[in-house]
Amino acid sequence: MKLDILAFGAHPDDVELGAGATIAKEIAKGKKVGIVDLTRGELGTRGSAEIRDREAAAAAKILGATVRENLAFADGFFTNDRQHQMAIINLVRKYKPAIVLCNAIDDRHIDHGKGSNLVSDACFLSGLVKIETKSKDGTLQDAWRPRVVYHYIQWKNLAPDFVVDVSGYIEEKTKAILAYGSQFYDPNSDEPETPISSKNFIDSVNYRARDLGRMVGVEYAEGFNVERFVAVDSLDSLL
Repeated sequence: MKLDILAFGAHPDDVELGAGATIAKEIAKGKKVGIVDLTRGELGTRGSAEIRDREAAAAAKILGATVRENLAFADGFFTNDRQHQMAIINLVRKYKPAIVLCNAIDDRHIDHGKGSNLVSDACFLSGLVKIETKSKDGTLQDAWRPRVVYHYIQWKNLAPDFVVDVSGYIEEKTKAILAYGSQFYDPNSDEPETPISSKNFIDSVNYRARDLGRMVGVEYAEGFNVERFVAVDSLDSLL
């Protein structure tokens, strides 16, 4: 199955928080989008891995993702090494996306920066023909390198290199985020408070999108960072 976009997140809910509206918009335009969670978020203060598995499936359904997989790396302790890179290379070659989305280049949670570097490095290595990988049926996979890797923005207010107009898709993003009932604001919850469980945090997701939209003259926008120059056909492609 070939996908147009493959979005990676260190934890279930990273993709929804960073790029949920962009993904909803691309799917509405007919693009096939897959989501890959690197870990099950088992070290999270609230909820459990099993609960987050169910929440991730519900969120993917809300967004309309074609597929969602979880690599079950160790939350908090995965590293950017050959073993982890090879697992990601296998998925990149399996789905052959033109575009890869991944964690913020720099962020509060240590897994976000690690996940960002790990996915980016694996995407480069995936294009090297001398690295051999096999599909589940034992067939050798073809080398494949995505055209671009874009990093969504998370906790820190990083300056984006570009933004996507997501006006009209914030509702889907919010619904997908709130599918993670164990993690986010719930006035009736007895779980411990965390940096992302307050009402202010959920509100901040909305007002960040509003503020980025304000900067470019639209209602809502999501921001992304790039590692390399991005080519366009003409100047009006930037409009």
